[in-house]
Amino acid sequence: MKLSSNSFADGQLIPGEFAFGILDATHHVALGENRNPHLIWTDVPEGTRSFALICCDPDAPSVGDDVNREGHRVAASLPRTDFFHWVLVDLPAELREIAVGEFSREVTPRGKPGPQAPHGARRGINSYTSWFDDDNDMRGDYYGYDGPCPPWNDELPHRYVFTLYALNVARLPVEGRFDAPAVRAAMEEHVLAEASLAGIYSLNPDLA
Repeated sequence: MKLSSNSFADGQLIPGEFAFGILDATHHVALGENRNPHLIWTDVPEGTRSFALICCDPDAPSVGDDVNREGHRVAASLPRTDFFHWVLVDLPAELREIAVGEFSREVTPRGKPGPQAPHGARRGINSYTSWFDDDNDMRGDYYGYDGPCPPWNDELPHRYVFTLYALNVARLPVEGRFDAPAVRAAMEEHVLAEASLAGIYSLNPDLA
């Protein structure tokens, strides 16, 4: 199976229109268009009954003490952890393409609703749900896609890995308010094939 995009090439920069945050000369970061990118896939294995999609940033800082703080930097050597930007299951077996903006077209304070999604799919919550826990203006359940917004003082450019899974079940056995780890666990015995596509994004003006 092969996954590609008209929005960015594998290993290359993700354009700002697909980001939650974009560079801002005055405030470091401004809200972006937050549109989901185009995705297309081929060479689907026989027996596929649905698809699942996860977008993960494996370069999120494991410690947030210095994140977005004036006069501080997030060192490239800091251990990193996963931050999930898109969790989507039950995409129909006949689907081969997702259009730009089909699942997200803007930043939605307190998160987009879910789990219902286009094509009869279901979306899980992404990691902005926990990130905004202490923010009274933004707190909520962030379902579906919300794009890159890495720390503006991070020395490390972040990778955003989109992985599509071909599954042998029409409906993945996760229910209610589910997240990416739950999806990964539920898929373990059901994956026929997978394909990944990675883009790069930074809000550090020295790197962008």
